[in-house]
Amino acid sequence: MTDSMLDSVIVPTMRELGDGFEVRRALPSAGRRMVGPLVFFDQFGPTILSPGRGLDVRPHPHIGLSTLTWLLEGEIVHRDSLGTVQPIRAGEVNWMTAGSGIVHSERSDAVQRTNQASLFGLQCWVALPRAHEETAPDFTHLKAKDLPVLEGEGAQATIIAGSFFGLTSSVPTFSPMFYAELRLQPGARIALPALHAEQAIYVVEGQLDLGSDGLFNAGQLLVTRAATEVVLTAGAKGAIAMLLGGEPLDGPRYLSWNFVSSSQQRLEQAKQDWLQQRFAPVSGDPEFIPLPESMMPADYP
Repeated sequence: MTDSMLDSVIVPTMRELGDGFEVRRALPSAGRRMVGPLVFFDQFGPTILSPGRGLDVRPHPHIGLSTLTWLLEGEIVHRDSLGTVQPIRAGEVNWMTAGSGIVHSERSDAVQRTNQASLFGLQCWVALPRAHEETAPDFTHLKAKDLPVLEGEGAQATIIAGSFFGLTSSVPTFSPMFYAELRLQPGARIALPALHAEQAIYVVEGQLDLGSDGLFNAGQLLVTRAATEVVLTAGAKGAIAMLLGGEPLDGPRYLSWNFVSSSQQRLEQAKQDWLQQRFAPVSGDPEFIPLPESMMPADYP
């Protein structure tokens, strides 16, 4: 028997994206592949982009998932093969459903590049249920004012996607899940209900005290035990955390490069489609990220 509220603690690995830009990857990890339908979780920044430098994630494809981008600082311009051109700023939501296939890019705009700019955010991938893996691609953007917020006793929770704390976001999710930002004032205490089979807490800033489980600093993913309420207390400087999770999907999901599917054969088809340029292009952004050589199909010339 154990009184621990936690199933596991994941320390993200650092990944270099080029030009000195690093991300922390918490999912997938050796110890945990998914939390609910979330199969991928990255933190980028905090970083300062010097004048003349910007974020440049060239057009690349996705299938079988929805991407969710949440910024704490800075701005990114999203472009996709649906014709969308949408800046995203701190406190706003970009939810892109790839389904049968979409291509998008994420870049700093020309104005941002002329000045020093901060950038700090998180991106996760939410795998789709089998019945929706080939759904038509779609894009949703919500302003900060459109998101439900719960406030009280030194805590503020913004429900970004799904349902939590009795509030529901209008982001069009496809399975039971939640994703929320929690801000705690110094010493604030809050109980997180066990609403879903799989839940986790990602410490973004500050420190969280989980009683007998100990103190946890920024950059740790705390996967909670099933059916266990978790009580958090913020450290002396307060804390920011992401709350995430949901119900397990209908079977395992396979990841290969930017593709997610319940079928390995479908992943191979997506690779061929990208190699043969069968995906729709991103208007106004002619560059693209080639399929990595390590992902090349065995029969490709």
